[in-house]
Amino acid sequence: MDKGLVFDHLRIAHHGAALLALDATVAPGEVLTVMGPSGSGKSTLLAAIIGTLAPGFTLSGRITLDGTEITRLPPEQRRTGILFQDELLFPHLSVGGNLGFGLPPRLRGRARREKIDAALRDIGLEGFAKRDPATLSGGQKARVALMRMLLAEPRALLLDEPFSKLDAARRGQIRALVFERARAQGLPVLLVTHDPEDAAAAGGRVITLG
Repeated sequence: MDKGLVFDHLRIAHHGAALLALDATVAPGEVLTVMGPSGSGKSTLLAAIIGTLAPGFTLSGRITLDGTEITRLPPEQRRTGILFQDELLFPHLSVGGNLGFGLPPRLRGRARREKIDAALRDIGLEGFAKRDPATLSGGQKARVALMRMLLAEPRALLLDEPFSKLDAARRGQIRALVFERARAQGLPVLLVTHDPEDAAAAGGRVITLG
């Protein structure tokens, strides 16, 4: 069984016009960086992986994750986690409530609270469970978004320029945290970015589209 995220003759077209082609394997704990100008297909590639390709796009080939083909599965069955430029924390939920959203429903009561508290300690935000996400700094929001995604136990991590809106002081810190966590959990990582510094920090291979 092939572990990791595998693109087997993946081809994406837009209204019949070829957009991108990708043949690659991202092993557990490895980072594959995809770079390219706007319109080269970076966001479309992510949409293909998570199962949200827009009308007008067609896909051929296969995407497999830990030996299971996910090419045609509905998004909720793919077990892929994604971080965006914006943290997308739920404003109507506390910090703890946001983290709890990533936990399985079967985890209830005290066990659920302990899991949330442990996650907050893990990212240096102990005691923040009842805080309003609007009161957090950009770096704190990024840490909560990362941990919420990891609590959902994804099998692969997709990064859609998640560091681009952080100030320089926080960017390196959050970038290191994300890659460290992904490697520790053995997650294959696909990073989409315009920033050569992101690619350098990620290590691994770089593919340029367009």
